[in-house]
Order: sequence, then structure tokens, then C-alpha cells
Amino acid sequence: MTRLAVCAIAFLGCASPDPFAARTYEFGPFDVAAGEEVTKTCVQITLDNDDDLFINTIDLETGPGFHHSNWFFVPETVFRGDDGAFDCDDRGFNEAVAAVFGGVLFAQSTQSTREIQQFPDGVVIKVPQKSKLVSQVHLLNSSDAALQIRPRITVQPVPETAVATVLAAVSFQNQAIALPGNMQSDFTVECDLSERHQELFSRAPDFKLFYGLAHYHELGTKLTIEAITPEGVAAPVFTTENRVGDAMGGPLDPPFDMTGYAKLRFSCEYFNPRAETVRWGTGDQEMCVFLAFSDSTFNWGGGVISEIEPENPVQEGNTMHFTNSCTVLANDAQR
Repeated sequence: MTRLAVCAIAFLGCASPDPFAARTYEFGPFDVAAGEEVTKTCVQITLDNDDDLFINTIDLETGPGFHHSNWFFVPETVFRGDDGAFDCDDRGFNEAVAAVFGGVLFAQSTQSTREIQQFPDGVVIKVPQKSKLVSQVHLLNSSDAALQIRPRITVQPVPETAVATVLAAVSFQNQAIALPGNMQSDFTVECDLSERHQELFSRAPDFKLFYGLAHYHELGTKLTIEAITPEGVAAPVFTTENRVGDAMGGPLDPPFDMTGYAKLRFSCEYFNPRAETVRWGTGDQEMCVFLAFSDSTFNWGGGVISEIEPENPVQEGNTMHFTNSCTVLANDAQR
């Protein structure tokens, strides 16, 4: 059984007089039995920040058995309760709600034991005063022995005077995946941002993308993001063929300028060596998600946000191709 009752938060370095010193928070420990999977555990870390924090770098150190985690900042009054680990359902935790009330801070690559999300100098995520961090952690011990995991997360603030660019999240997913057995497959979604951007700003998309990260599981072989002009011309934005355990994200150098582009198209590729179909889910199932950060004043997201069947199948040799339509969501990141 995973131990939750004694999980606590330890803030290291709290005696530092430097308000811009790195802040390191230990959380756990988590005792995970051999073969155990945990998907309903959340973690809360109160930042005790009387002023806004401008975060340039996040460093997450975990260890074997810490499968994945998405981190959000929210007001202290949201998901009320003590710091430490808790049952997500007890506080009604939901990632979409966390993103609406606060924002996305960080996402961990699948089974990466250490990951550093660092932006260029002067580029930051703004965390408002009186905020806390919350995350739903996914633990998966595929070994034959019990594990104890003692993670820590470090955030590096910078002075507001050093800030040139404030970032907001871009997050899309495709839940319409069904990997046919003993085949390669890919699943593509094309999302038109231009109509919503025109409604909000009375102009076509003109923000820049600064960072990209993929999320898939053991059967995933590649994720690609492209920008599409109104005429249908594609340009590469981000791609990774890294596998589970490796870093699947990084900064875009230079940042990708969406000026002249109307859509984002993303595709996840897989090879399924099993006889049975693999669908969206945890454990031995799959996912198709990408996270990015942009200098838009709005958070952008969507994709296929419910578990439906993949559409428009086309077979080429031993590869099945699928495409689905996209739902585009946007909310004010500066509210």
C-alpha cells in the first residue's frame, strides 16, 4: 500500500535572506508496493508568497516509480486543506479546474527521474501572491520490490525588474486513440486557433511558442507539432522521438512565431506489439498530450477531450492513420 498519512512538505533553505534564492520543497515519502499503481494521490505545497513570484526555472527530482506529474499554481483558497499528500477526490481536485483558477507551472516527462524546465533569461511564469502548488502524481512500481520515493521540487524566482516576457500555457490532448494490435499507428488532430484569436484580439494569431513537451507511454514512438498557414502550408514547431524515461521536452530555440499561421496540428505515433487494442488511459494504456508555453496573454488548450473512437482510418502498409476534429479552448491567463 502507498503510505499517505505521514506525507509532509519540507521547505529547505527558508532561512535565506535572499527573496530570489531557489526554493526547494521535499514531499513524501511515498511507499509503493511491488506492482502497485497509484493515480488518485495529490500533493499540495503552500508557497507563503506575499508578493508575486516570477519563476524562470523548475527542477523536479523524483526517482524510480514516480511515473508522471502535472503541476499547477492556484490561490491558497482553492482545494482547501493541509499541505502534503491527500486523496484527490477528497478535495475535488481536477486539472482543468486548477488551470482555470490558476495556471500550469510544470509537467514531468514520463518516468523521468529528474527534469529541469528552464526558460531563457527574462522569460518567466508569473505565480500570483498567496498561491500554492498542487499536483496529481502518478506512481507506478513495475519492479518486484517495494520502493520508497522521496521527491523534491525546486523553483527559481527572479526579480520583476529582470522580467521581459511572461508565459501562459498551451495544452492539447487527443483522447481518441485506439492502437490496433501488431501495427504502427498515428493519430492526428488539427486545431484552428485563428477564429477564437480573432474574436478575442481582433487579429490573427501572433504569439510566440517558447517551450514544448510531449506525454505518451511505453508504446509511443514520436510526437510532432506543426503550424499551418491559412493556405495549408505546414512548418515544424516541435518534435521528439524520446522514449519513456528520457526528457521529452525543452525550449524552442528560437521561439516559434505564430504570425502568419492559423492552426496547430499535432500527431502521436505508436507501435503496438500486443494482440489487443490499446486505448487512452493509465497503466498499460496510452496517452497523447503536448504542453507548450507561449507569450500570449491567454491560455490555449483543447483537442479531443473525451474518450471517443478515432476517425477517418487509412491504412498504408502496416500503419494505420487516424484524424479527429479539434475543440479549441482559451481563457485569460492574466485574470
